Amino acid sequence: MSPAPLIERYRDRLPLEPNDPVVSLNEGSTPLVEATAISERVGARVLLKLEGANPTGSFKDRGMTVAVSRAVGGGAEAVICASTGNTAASLAAYAARAGIHGAVIVPEGQIAIGKLAQALMHGARVIALRGNFDDAFAIVRELAQRHQVELVNSINPYRIEGQKTGAFEVCDELGEPPDALAIPVGNAGNVTAWWRGFSEYECAPILYGFQAAGAAPLVHGQPVAKPETVASAIRIGNPARWEDAMAAFTSSRGRVEAVTDEQILDAYRLLASSEGVFCEPASAASVAGILAHGMPPASPGGDAPETVVCVLTGHGLKDPDTALGKAPAVIRCENDAGAVERAVFD
Repeated sequence: MSPAPLIERYRDRLPLEPNDPVVSLNEGSTPLVEATAISERVGARVLLKLEGANPTGSFKDRGMTVAVSRAVGGGAEAVICASTGNTAASLAAYAARAGIHGAVIVPEGQIAIGKLAQALMHGARVIALRGNFDDAFAIVRELAQRHQVELVNSINPYRIEGQKTGAFEVCDELGEPPDALAIPVGNAGNVTAWWRGFSEYECAPILYGFQAAGAAPLVHGQPVAKPETVASAIRIGNPARWEDAMAAFTSSRGRVEAVTDEQILDAYRLLASSEGVFCEPASAASVAGILAHGMPPASPGGDAPETVVCVLTGHGLKDPDTALGKAPAVIRCENDAGAVERAVFD
């Protein structure tokens, strides 16, 4: 029997109206997996929160179920977003589930093929913009003001409310909060949401946020005009939740750091080959970060975290092109038992 939908489990902690429908694909309840090899490397207990196990393959479903449920309850007949891919896929699925129209604006040539396929198959109208995510986001904000359409990017407060449930699940499963949380940072909505969840559970793990070096506005303290990184999901130069995220890092006595594409891809391969976990490149930023920067204590002379949860935001099948480009080559073989034997065992 599958677990109850996220909204049903946490409705008393979500700002929905009594008559709002539950637009759900049974999201949430994602696995929390021990990472033995990574734990040995960092000298602490590392657990992986596999958000790629959500229905459309990313953490976005947590927020989308709440945002679309509230939108439908409020009479909306259409939803719109700008996206680097995962939000587009999630919006399209939940719009289809709700029986309303969905439209997504994506940067042309900068969306992973798996995410594009999802958005198209779910029936959303997909517009490829000759610009980057930040350009697309500015346009959808303008369109949402001019038309009767619900904007469901991370500035939508119901998105944050849904995503905070990841923190609830971690605390419930562990029986206590972790000492620290490591999380990729793109538009900064997810780190904002996790901190809200921990705060509502009256706990304060250290937050370690990691951005790609080519798209690290929070690290540099200023927007990045042309963000570049292999981790397309966090290729964002001017995060919508900038101030909220920085407040979360400050309140948790944590920090935000940058990791290079090489470090991200090394962690991406390590997770797959040593932990059996296939995530998209952006997800691996959380693991890359603790491997590259360690896990400093909240204050000088304090105790280093003993338990850290790394949030893996999306499934590896979201971006098959990157996987195939970085994986070993397929071994071609003649139709002969001896040839196959040599290929397997030599």
